[in-house]
Amino acid sequence: MSRDTCQTRRSLIAAGAAGVGLLLVEPVRFALAASKEEKTREGIGPVEDLMREHGVLRRVLLIYDEVIRRLDAGKDLPPGVVADAAGVIRRFVEDYHEKNEEQEIFPRLEKAGKLVELVKVLYAQHRASRGLTEVVLTSSTPAALANAESRRRLGEALRRFTRIYRPHAAREDTVLFPAFRSLVSPKEFAALGEKFENKEHELFGEEGFEKMVNQVAGLEKKLGIYDLSQFTSTL
Repeated sequence: MSRDTCQTRRSLIAAGAAGVGLLLVEPVRFALAASKEEKTREGIGPVEDLMREHGVLRRVLLIYDEVIRRLDAGKDLPPGVVADAAGVIRRFVEDYHEKNEEQEIFPRLEKAGKLVELVKVLYAQHRASRGLTEVVLTSSTPAALANAESRRRLGEALRRFTRIYRPHAAREDTVLFPAFRSLVSPKEFAALGEKFENKEHELFGEEGFEKMVNQVAGLEKKLGIYDLSQFTSTL
């Protein structure tokens, strides 16, 4: 066998080995990239987490709007729907979402001397809304709903709650949360997001957010306001 033939054969073998190596490495590289992308999609930062929770709150406010409409019209309400909606507010918004804000977000802004007056108002609105939720819960029992005065108190509490929380959540989303994001390092931001997630799982189990969304959707269906297209307005 000539020297040129041997060299050619060695070159072909080397090329083949390199090709096999590429075939072995590329799937691993692809899998690692896909895993990293999936992790990025699933990772929720603390600000996005709080804003998603505001989405749950806003859907409960739509439930409250429908309850107010029916109370004003003297119509009956599906059994338990008001108490269940207020229960979402109590457990998910007040005992979880608001506490995260009061323990992790507000103190950092106060320490930095940023939005101090806004934070004071937000604290006060948290306290006021909790008192209103207590009224909603006590005024939405079957016995209370059969009493005209209790229905009036319920309607008033619901109106005051929605009046507080629509501007409250909007101001946090557009002013407070962006200011907070500028205060913390990427490392601290990521750690806080993980802390929020762990607390959510501790209180509500795996997929706690999704469970709350499904619970609210069930209440919307009971009231006939789940179909989004009914809110479309045309001239």
